[in-house]
Amino acid sequence: MKRILRILTQLNLNTIRFNFKYLPFSQAIRFPVFVAKQVYLSNLQGEIKIEGHLWPGKIKIGYGEIGIFDKHKSRSIWQVAGKVVFKGACNLGHGSKISVGDHGEIIFGENFSITAESSLICYKKITFGSSCVLSWDILIMDTDLHSIYNAQGELINAPKEIRVGDHVWIGCRCTILKGTRIGSNSIVAAGTTINKTLLNENVILGGSPARVLKEEVSWQV
Repeated sequence: MKRILRILTQLNLNTIRFNFKYLPFSQAIRFPVFVAKQVYLSNLQGEIKIEGHLWPGKIKIGYGEIGIFDKHKSRSIWQVAGKVVFKGACNLGHGSKISVGDHGEIIFGENFSITAESSLICYKKITFGSSCVLSWDILIMDTDLHSIYNAQGELINAPKEIRVGDHVWIGCRCTILKGTRIGSNSIVAAGTTINKTLLNENVILGGSPARVLKEEVSWQV
């Protein structure tokens, strides 16, 4: 009974529309994705894949509460023309913006979480390992959005894949740009900008440009 009531409380138009748009009926009827009513479903194209066992609300989009934001006025955006893969439970907190181009692919590892107000823009590929936590006001983009050409007419700023390892905590107001690779069990300090490979594990990364600030650290929620 509690399970049924839980589903019924989330059966707004967004949740119904999202599940039955992306999933076959046998999966959609389980409502594995809860979508808050204030989420703007700008583009419901492309495809999503949810791996593993399904349960109601395995994926949550636009929920949560962070004290410094007004969750009632915070609007998440889903603008997807490419592919999104969920490898496990995932929470895309209120104000999260997900934009995936026609040829883009985002892979969320198990137990992925964005607290609030962060943006992911994907035209190639962005991959997160398991148990990653993103804070608020983060921008992650694997593209410059506008094309730049050299004197020979050759494109010199093509999108580049971003890869984030397992158990990575990215602090507030970070900017993660194309070509970035971050090692597992790392912490990215607030306000950091990264656009390169930093595969050191158990470290704190910080600065602009980013560098290793501290080694042999660990973290937990």
